[in-house]
Amino acid sequence: MRNKMYFISVLAAIFCPPSAAFADVRNGEKIFLSRCAMCHGKDARATGPLANKINPPTLNLRTPEFKKRLLDYPGVIVSSIILRSNGDLIPKTLRENNVSLPAFAWTVKDFRDLNEYLKDMILNNK
Repeated sequence: MRNKMYFISVLAAIFCPPSAAFADVRNGEKIFLSRCAMCHGKDARATGPLANKINPPTLNLRTPEFKKRLLDYPGVIVSSIILRSNGDLIPKTLRENNVSLPAFAWTVKDFRDLNEYLKDMILNNK
């Protein structure tokens, strides 16, 4: 029960943040470049070195469909990280390509920072 309450409080803090002003987009960029860009690419267009080694293919985060999803569901980026709807796809792809990522202890701030960085990049075409 305690884990469930923690999970709910984390989701509430992410999806109902007091203000985007609390986000540090530099930290979000650092997280994206070190943990996500190897597949999504630095430009978030599925151009990373592992992008074509995943089945189903890496998602291009710059498509109009993803932009709409981001607007319709503001927490879609964070929820995909937390809920890991793709199961073992990412860890399996990393293992198969001999890529070792150090463990990462996500904080609510990290989720907020990454979300704001990607939202700014994607919605403002940066």
